[in-house]
Amino acid sequence: MNKRLTEGIWGVAFILPQMLGLLVFAFIPLVSAFVLSMMKWDGFGEKRFIGLDNFAGQLNHPDFKLALANSAWYTILVVPLGILLAILIAVALNKVRGKTLYRLFYYMPVVTSSIAVSIVWLWLLNSEFGIINVYLKQWFEIQGPDWLTNRKLVIPSIAMLSIWWGLGGNMVLFLAGLQGISSTYYEAAQIDGASKLRQFWHITLPLLSPTTFFATIMSMIGSFQVFDQSFVMTGGGPAKASYTIVYHIYQLAFVEFTFGKSAAAAVMLFVIILTLTLFQMYVSKRWVHYGG
Repeated sequence: MNKRLTEGIWGVAFILPQMLGLLVFAFIPLVSAFVLSMMKWDGFGEKRFIGLDNFAGQLNHPDFKLALANSAWYTILVVPLGILLAILIAVALNKVRGKTLYRLFYYMPVVTSSIAVSIVWLWLLNSEFGIINVYLKQWFEIQGPDWLTNRKLVIPSIAMLSIWWGLGGNMVLFLAGLQGISSTYYEAAQIDGASKLRQFWHITLPLLSPTTFFATIMSMIGSFQVFDQSFVMTGGGPAKASYTIVYHIYQLAFVEFTFGKSAAAAVMLFVIILTLTLFQMYVSKRWVHYGG
């Protein structure tokens, strides 16, 4: 047996577990979801093929449209603010003493259960005895709003939780990106008399653009899949003001037991996320700079 063939066999042996895991837990469920989306099935009886009726029904379903609008509004709030805050905090912590300890504190919420985080924030945002409204009253003599029972505030309130929860993950990414920027750029800028603000705008942000692009893609995907916070804190209310697209998928599958419709909604969400991701990848050619 020649050396190249032996190396090929060992290579296949090493990647085989990962490929099997990808096949069993990703590819097969994905194909199954596509097939199920064209079926009528209640989870117990026989499946019946109905073509694209489930997709047509979802496109005309008012709950699907509402859930998509709520998810889009949530994404618009979470992604830009979360990325901006993560960049600013990463820059602030980049060269301070005890950076590792700060990074640990900021990252701790990321590894905390979403259910636990939601329950804590459910208490913090309680309109009657929540700690945020209590301090607003004591310190500023302001009557706090109904964070989770006001239709206009419920999505921003959940978004505020999510920004805090995911801030540490993005911050760590940007800290790693900052470590990869050569100090020679800043030294040259200082010799030319550039201020700290100009260095940040013309050096830091452009050279962080690959990290920003990755963080934006991942944040957008995660934000369109928000479910736990809405389920635990509001149950999709008030009056479905926090009814998200994944909550809609859950409702169709495990409350109404219309698994075909649920799979169709999930496939449509997949197509939406894929389309937005491909669009961002296309647009990124204009603002993402690799180098330095």
